[in-house]
Amino acid sequence: MTRYAMVADLRRCVGCQTCTAACKHANATPPGVQWRRVLDMEFGEYPEVQRAFVPVGCQHCEDPPCLPVCPTTATKQRADGIVTVDYDLCIGCAYCAVACPYQARYKTNRASFAFGEATASEASRHDASRLAVATKCSFCVDRIDAGLARGLKPGTDPEATPACVNACISVALAFGDLDDPQDPIQPLLAQNQHFRMHEELGTGPGFYYLWDRENAS
Repeated sequence: MTRYAMVADLRRCVGCQTCTAACKHANATPPGVQWRRVLDMEFGEYPEVQRAFVPVGCQHCEDPPCLPVCPTTATKQRADGIVTVDYDLCIGCAYCAVACPYQARYKTNRASFAFGEATASEASRHDASRLAVATKCSFCVDRIDAGLARGLKPGTDPEATPACVNACISVALAFGDLDDPQDPIQPLLAQNQHFRMHEELGTGPGFYYLWDRENAS
């Protein structure tokens, strides 16, 4: 089996938002829609204050709460764990957005562009099928599928890897197969302490956050 997941090393993320920009460029999302965001968080009390940058987006959960609430089966889960949206079936009810505990879904009712009127690039990439429907991060599933068709390995070969991972200037993001013992993400998870966001809800997120070395004193 295959279970794709993303890993973010919070010790390496510098909050540059390059992953956010890469996602917008790769997916041509409109203004205000950020399938990949980076939260700027501060915690602790003076003088022991720390800052962390946390990449967030669709967690591609093992048990996604957005799936059972969809009245048209537009939200689907592939065998490899990736959660997708069929725009042809979506009716824009936004039940999935309400059910998602990660605030990862967006709905754009009308076309909007960065400078009011669409530039030539925006006009050429505008996708009317994504209006009035639910949209979200897809782990760049089109890149994954195209790469697999060419015999490439997602997470290792850039052409088959999510755009945000390729763009990360501090190598804070990684992508791979949880079910492959030889996958490069395996030592990352084995050698570091990690958590998953809102894991207590039982969603089984496919996004892991590293924060310290395993067995660190």
